[in-house]
Amino acid sequence: MQASVFHSYTEADNPLIARQILDICNTARIFACYGELGAGKTTLIKSFCAALGVDSFVSSPTFTLVNVYNSPGGEVYHFDFYRIRSEAEAYEMGCFEYFDSGSYCFIEWPGRIPSLLPPGVVKLYVEAGEGGVRTIELSVE
Repeated sequence: MQASVFHSYTEADNPLIARQILDICNTARIFACYGELGAGKTTLIKSFCAALGVDSFVSSPTFTLVNVYNSPGGEVYHFDFYRIRSEAEAYEMGCFEYFDSGSYCFIEWPGRIPSLLPPGVVKLYVEAGEGGVRTIELSVE
């Protein structure tokens, strides 16, 4: 698959972008979101969760490492590995069980667990540009 690029000019653009990405990657369940602090990773994941029918409050699991949301299609997992000290910490918390569950998994700070990411993960590179415009580049290896 070639990389696809999306531009979010306002937060209101994110639901459509999330829906398009889910449609393009219709069999994928694991999405790794890369980007600097404040790039918009959590905001984009909120839009993915809304597109999947999650109706509870979605927030970054900075201190808990993983939040679990219910959707009509099953559980949705949202990870934030910003504060982990090593890949071993993610391994010990059972990240493979989540990744192998068949449920949607959205990962913030996947660069902290590079060797733990499964094959076929969808990589989303989120970058904040001038005027609040966000660029989201999709790549599947």
